Amino acid sequence: MFSRTYTHRPMFIVLAIAILFAFALGGAAVAGAAGDSGAVYTMTNAAGGNAVAVFSRAADGTLTPAGTVPTGGLGTGGGLGNQGGLILSQDHRWLFAVNAGSNEISVFQVRRDGLRLVDIASSGGELPISLTVHDELLYVLNAGGDGNITGFRFNAHGELSPVSNSTRPLSSAAPGPAQVAFRLDGRVLVVTEKGTNLIDTYTVGGDGRANGPMPQASSGQTPFGMAFDPRGRLFVSEAFGGAPDQSALSSYTVSNAGSLAVISASVGTTETAACWVVITGDGRYAYTTNTGSSSISGYRISRDGTLTLLDDDGRTAETGDGSSPIDAAVSSDSEFLYALTGGTNTIVAFQVGADGSLTPLPGISGLPAGANGLAAR
Repeated sequence: MFSRTYTHRPMFIVLAIAILFAFALGGAAVAGAAGDSGAVYTMTNAAGGNAVAVFSRAADGTLTPAGTVPTGGLGTGGGLGNQGGLILSQDHRWLFAVNAGSNEISVFQVRRDGLRLVDIASSGGELPISLTVHDELLYVLNAGGDGNITGFRFNAHGELSPVSNSTRPLSSAAPGPAQVAFRLDGRVLVVTEKGTNLIDTYTVGGDGRANGPMPQASSGQTPFGMAFDPRGRLFVSEAFGGAPDQSALSSYTVSNAGSLAVISASVGTTETAACWVVITGDGRYAYTTNTGSSSISGYRISRDGTLTLLDDDGRTAETGDGSSPIDAAVSSDSEFLYALTGGTNTIVAFQVGADGSLTPLPGISGLPAGANGLAAR
């Protein structure tokens, strides 16, 4: 374990940080126990030492703080302009986190009694901001320098090994990427680029190596967050440069060769700066957080992938004045939606109705400024 090469500081310092934090939490090797119904996770993203904050989820969707677990790496202390900095594996056995301040990835084993840090690896680039996983294959999006994607495999112990010759460029140098995501079958990777209004696709071979990119024009300006539905269709938010009331959500089919075909083109939220996208497990509803409007817009997804706003005004839920919601996550049973707010440093919570409506629940306050990423199970 912890057998990787560190470019920012000696390995013993990383281990010392983890040990000191574990001692502060009572000396346990495992911390952050979840509730019987699940858990919600976010990152502190602190420049002095990143950590995962754990919240136990009750059957009614309410959250209770359950401690923090150091990642062994560093955050940046500020916004990353990303989606997917903290993700769970499909089977919820592993939690992966970016350390954007130290160019590393941390791997945690998800246990009933909490999280256990099992590995830390160099991200293969600068400023890792987004992760995606399919089976035992993990890809990271590095936004610093010229930017790239790099692949890893993880074994039964959660230890990461780089996939040889897997690093691939983006469409151009420093295009302002936001997220990387696998199509559900793992055969195609997608990257959104805010600065170029492009969506890059890569085909993925049986050896785990990505081939590409194939840059393609986004339906709307400033493609940002994205999610795939159970049928493998792609849904991408469009922030339109933060123009007031102009943001939107588009849907696409994605071929095995990586070609995109628009289903619904830029269906407006009527809100500002749509950024993060989540979809319920049954594929019936999509939600995007509107950072500039402190709201969440819900959409109905038809069988052919077309999009229809759930509410004419685009405000399926409000997250509070000045809250500026960023990351969002849906619980594994799709009964609850959570959003991290960058303006008020809270996690807001909602119950998801059978009709896609969102009913507010008590949330969590007091998160550190610059907190990033949200994952739920």
